[in-house]
Amino acid sequence: MEVSQRSGPVEEPPGHRWAAILGTGVAIVTLTLPIIMIASYSPSGSNAQPIPQATYQTKIRANSME
Repeated sequence: MEVSQRSGPVEEPPGHRWAAILGTGVAIVTLTLPIIMIASYSPSGSNAQPIPQATYQTKIRANSME
């Protein structure tokens, strides 16, 4: 019998079950956390007040009145 040949069943390394579970958990957190953070910091529908933006015309008028 040659050294390179093995008799009997071939043993495979044990599966990385915890690594798969941890990877799935990290993926779920990575996909959901940004959505949750954006939703918590964004203004809620009807209570949102638009911020008035100064336009070029209002700046000219303000400077000409001085």
